[in-house]
Amino acid sequence: MLESEEAARRLGVKLPTLYAYVSRGLLVSHPAPSGRRRLFERDEVERLAHRSRQGRAVETRMVTVTTGVTQLSDQGPLYRGRTAADLATRWTFEEVAEWLWGDAGQPQGALPGDSAWRPADTGPPPELGTSDRIRWAVVMAGAHDPVRADLRPEAVVRAARGLAAAMGAVVAARSAPAASPGPAPRGVDRVAAPQGSQVPPIPLGLDDGRVLSDTVAGRLTAGLTPQPTPAMVRAVNAALVLLADHELATSTVAVRVAASTRADVYDALLAGLGTLAGPLHGGASQLAHSLLVHAERVGVGRALDDTLRWQGTLPGFGHSVYKEGDARYGVLFRLFGEMADAGRVAMVDELVALAAEHAIPLPNVDLGLAAITWSTGMPDEAGRTLFTVARVAGWVAHYLEELEERPLRFRARAVYVSPGAPPREPIPG
Repeated sequence: MLESEEAARRLGVKLPTLYAYVSRGLLVSHPAPSGRRRLFERDEVERLAHRSRQGRAVETRMVTVTTGVTQLSDQGPLYRGRTAADLATRWTFEEVAEWLWGDAGQPQGALPGDSAWRPADTGPPPELGTSDRIRWAVVMAGAHDPVRADLRPEAVVRAARGLAAAMGAVVAARSAPAASPGPAPRGVDRVAAPQGSQVPPIPLGLDDGRVLSDTVAGRLTAGLTPQPTPAMVRAVNAALVLLADHELATSTVAVRVAASTRADVYDALLAGLGTLAGPLHGGASQLAHSLLVHAERVGVGRALDDTLRWQGTLPGFGHSVYKEGDARYGVLFRLFGEMADAGRVAMVDELVALAAEHAIPLPNVDLGLAAITWSTGMPDEAGRTLFTVARVAGWVAHYLEELEERPLRFRARAVYVSPGAPPREPIPG
């Protein structure tokens, strides 16, 4: 069943038009269990969308992507029916990735230190910037994989585990501080899922940093912070979980397009990384990080005014989907409050309050990510690094899903306009 906003989006209409379809008998709406929303049968919406596309003058071959990976809701993203905000402080990033990968992943997730999540072989990393190192890791991992063209789901997931772990390892190798070896990672006590349930067991003990020390989050924290602590690792793990997927974001579409050509998973992820490198996708937390640094130096009011003057918008605020607030921000802000001193927490509260007084939209996940990286002494580009590594989980889930579709289904039609000549209608065929 689809909620009203999703049904309207698939039909390419606004909500009033959707309701007009209902009144004209073109669609049937059903009450949601809460009684406050209306739901629509997906197949019925798709049939109407198909008829609408057939009746348009301009032919297109753009597809409607049906996915079971992530749904965007008022509670934030739902990963196969479970809220990311709930998973963020209860599951490791590895377990969430396995959950997103569905039947191709391990139903029980992966324990910290599990050999399945050993970093892929890349050779010694070069002296490059963090973003370039991550891309280098993907290229080298693919080059070292003798069967990279194996597109069976289990082979794709095996490669994905090694890739995500390798990304964390190359970041850690660049700037990891010297530290005395701590105690060996402990196992994770678990609560068994109900018999017959498809929900994996819930790990306990994420309040103990040793549990997470040998994970992707642990490696990233060691490479991004001068003095990593258990609380920092928990916050980084939560950020990775919250950013693991966000439905059909631009970079995810790029990965699915690559999958539709049956590119291997390494090349498909490079397509996603190339799209993510654009300044308009994945980099907002860096601007929000700079806003917090500026606010600490000159005061909240001056920093907000300066940012609006030179950027026109306030980074880390507003979201095209979450008009009533981004639940992911709330999770990261709570973790930020556990690590940061009272003065910094009060400063962020003041910034959010001042923005609200001037009708600026509510804070989003980018401000929460910026607060985490700023308070832990990470560099300003650390948010983009966490975003990039996290999104591997979602990209691979969509890659696997696209392999089940017919190949080469992404094909748009162009309307050619001759220079100096009036526009002409496209010729069918």
